[in-house]
Order: sequence, then structure tokens, then C-alpha cells
Amino acid sequence: MTIACLHTAESNIAVYEATAKALGLPDGMLRHHVRADLLLAAEKVGRLTDEISAETAALLRHLAEDADAVVLNCSTLGPATTAVNAGAAAPIIRADATLAEEAVKAGGRVIVLCTVETTIVPTTALFEAAAKATGAEIKVRLVPGAWAHFRAGDLPAYLASIADAVTAAHGEGPVTIAFAQASMTDAARLLPESYPQPMSGPATALAAAMTKIAG
Repeated sequence: MTIACLHTAESNIAVYEATAKALGLPDGMLRHHVRADLLLAAEKVGRLTDEISAETAALLRHLAEDADAVVLNCSTLGPATTAVNAGAAAPIIRADATLAEEAVKAGGRVIVLCTVETTIVPTTALFEAAAKATGAEIKVRLVPGAWAHFRAGDLPAYLASIADAVTAAHGEGPVTIAFAQASMTDAARLLPESYPQPMSGPATALAAAMTKIAG
């Protein structure tokens, strides 16, 4: 069995491999493809254009030809999956969609932390749609300055800024916290053990992919 993973940051490969190991998936099951240029193009114009979406959709179809499932691991590019699912040779898993479904299950307050400005619109739409089933209250927040640290290659500062945002959110009362980007996952290691673990896309996406394959 093979799960093809489409990333827009090289560093997310390690995040997905660690998640796969934690889930007990066999070594070598994930096949990674990195297209940082797609996210960079969206950032340059400030949104996901039809052209970028079409290129992403074509790539997902191609990856599906030689995999049992495909995971799109980029919330900015996520809407491109709507043009693919019906005609793809394998299931296409939108990582942030699986995250939204899990995060809203218990209802209540859900704070979705983002680090990339171009993800705010698609992420908000996705979580608000998922919340209609449970009545969850959704708030999507950008972590100020975090993405500049990531682009500069300062991962410790990037993760620290995210951990600070989590701490601030917990100070507002009971809440479910979701990380909109896979690159945020390791910020959970910086949090006190007493905190509930933030939810992240890699775990929900790989679990969903395995369910699709099994079904």
C-alpha cells in the first residue's frame, strides 16, 4: 500500500513520517512530493487563483494513478481537491478537511491557529461548514509574525510563537485548538503536559487515508 503526500514545504516530510510511525504504519508507506512553488505563487498574489488550483488538481490526479490514496497537505491549496475527487484513480484526502471534521465533533469553542495569511479564507470556510453539524463556535486566528520566522528558516522561533498563541487561547477558557498547517505540529512539544494536545492535520489525514484504503 502507498499513500502519496503532496507538500508545499520540505520540512513537513519529517512531520508526516513521525506521525506515520506513531500511527503504526509500515516504513516506506508514504511517498512524498514537494511543490513549494505552488504555495509561493499563491502567496505572491495573495490567494489561490484558478490557474494554481488547476495545476494542483492535475498534479493530484497524476499522483493518484500510482497510489492507494493521496493526501494534500496544504490548506491554501485545499480547495483544488473539489475538482479532482470524482475522476481520480484513488481517494484524494484534503488534510485540513479531515482536521475540521475531527475538531468540531465535540462542539464548543474551536480556535484554529494559522500561520499563513493565504489560508485564512479557505480554512474559515472549511471549519464553519464542518461546524454546522455540531454547532461548534469557530474562530480562525493568524499567529502574528510566525510565517516570517518559517521563511527565514528559524524553526525554533516559529514553533515558539505558535506555542505562545496556544497558551493565550487556553487563557480564554475551555477550547479545542487546531493547527491549520502541518508545519505547526511540533509546537505541541513546547506546551505544558497539563494542556490538551492541539489537533493537527497529519494524524487526521493519514487516519482518513487508511480508512479509505481499507474501505
